[in-house]
Amino acid sequence: MILAIDVDYRENAKASVAGILFENWQDKEPKEIITTVVEDVSEYQSGQFYKRELPCILALLDKIDIELSYIVVDGYVFLGESKKGLGAYLYDALDTKIPIIGVAKSPFRDISSDSFIYRGESKKPLFITSIGIELDKAKEAIGNMYGKFRIPFLLKEADRVCRLNME
Repeated sequence: MILAIDVDYRENAKASVAGILFENWQDKEPKEIITTVVEDVSEYQSGQFYKRELPCILALLDKIDIELSYIVVDGYVFLGESKKGLGAYLYDALDTKIPIIGVAKSPFRDISSDSFIYRGESKKPLFITSIGIELDKAKEAIGNMYGKFRIPFLLKEADRVCRLNME
């Protein structure tokens, strides 16, 4: 199974976390949707986003008892060539057993053009980084995901579900 995960933060130090489980990169529908709410979320710290997001992702992973082949996160695995991002910290937290693909919508100053993919008719790239899977394979996987727009449908669904989860 593949897990796409997203987190939405609220002003009251709560976060809504949604995970979309699917079997194949081309799937049109989730196999299962899992959500949780995390209380007492850390404040955002510039350059250390993982400190805020990683505990939320781990809380959702505690609710999943099936083997995962890949995890797709909304963000970066690496920030440039050597600085760890959220995905790399997640990979380490999972004992380097599950490959992580980061899909970011906004550029980071040191991100290489090797990470760019263009989907649909969009002129704006997605920024793909990975660990535990070669970058070319990660880009191909995200490029092959269902949906004709820039952001694959199931990734957009994870975003939508985590926003609705606390309304």
